[in-house]
Amino acid sequence: MAKSKQMLYTKEGFQALQAELKERQTVKREEIKEAIALARSFGDLSENSEYDAARNEQAQNEARILELQALIDNALIIDETKIDSSVVSIGSTVTVYDCEFDEEVEYSIVGSNEVDPLSGKISDQSPIGHALMNKAAGAEVSVDTPSGTIVLKVLKVTRK
Repeated sequence: MAKSKQMLYTKEGFQALQAELKERQTVKREEIKEAIALARSFGDLSENSEYDAARNEQAQNEARILELQALIDNALIIDETKIDSSVVSIGSTVTVYDCEFDEEVEYSIVGSNEVDPLSGKISDQSPIGHALMNKAAGAEVSVDTPSGTIVLKVLKVTRK
């Protein structure tokens, strides 16, 4: 079997993967096991929708466990001690000024598997994340997005 491509993670993102894996292997498995046992107690399994639902949930949980194990096995954690904290990189929090909307926006730059736009976590591969990579405070970037070109000015780069 070919080895999967290594994915970059912040320490926080990698720990979240490990926590989800542990939760699914222990708590979630036990909950599903109890649901299957309860559904079996209802009798005839051929027409038992509760049993079918619990078995489907079990299959989905086991598939996610395998996926998490593969992600963890192929994770490459960013060594933040070797990163120039004055420029944007994975693990950086960058405050920018959006010239079009006249507002400050804060982004956390993360690996592509850690993306959560609603929390301001964007990938280094996204149009904005890619444009900001290796930029320092004071830099101005133009970003082509699906809704048009935006201009951002880097105000501050920090690491958490």
